[in-house]
Amino acid sequence: MSKQSTNLPKEKQTILGLYLTAKEAYEQWLEMPDKVMIIDVRTPEEFLFVGSPTMAWRIPVAVQSYEWDTEKKQFPIQPLLDFSSRVQKVANSNDTILVMCRSGGRSAIAANLLAKAGFTKVYNIIDGMEGDGNGDSDSVVQGGWKNSSCPWTKKITPERMVLTL
Repeated sequence: MSKQSTNLPKEKQTILGLYLTAKEAYEQWLEMPDKVMIIDVRTPEEFLFVGSPTMAWRIPVAVQSYEWDTEKKQFPIQPLLDFSSRVQKVANSNDTILVMCRSGGRSAIAANLLAKAGFTKVYNIIDGMEGDGNGDSDSVVQGGWKNSSCPWTKKITPERMVLTL
């Protein structure tokens, strides 16, 4: 498993300093599917419209608001204060957890929340579901789950979602 914080943007760095690319995360899961948990922390809308790793638990770290922010010119995402409690419904603090979002920023936030809640083996999947798409072929965060030929689906599986406590 990678520890590659030297070239990693600050917003993707975590307290624990544990990082994987999507391809490395999938390979780790393949080696130990009973001991490695992948958690997709994106919004339910993203699960529906973009897809999610087939084996992932879907536990949002934030939800989409529907109040337009005129200054930022966007609909801001609101953090879910009970995120760690939701994860504790399906994982223990000593489990190996690989967290992902679209491109590694929200998953870093999720990894830090879990670390503060006592989880010790939380890895940020730094290229997330879709990667950065910044055109920099040397970037370690270029790929993403979909672009790395890892299995994903748009099929919703409610039994693998924790949307409420």
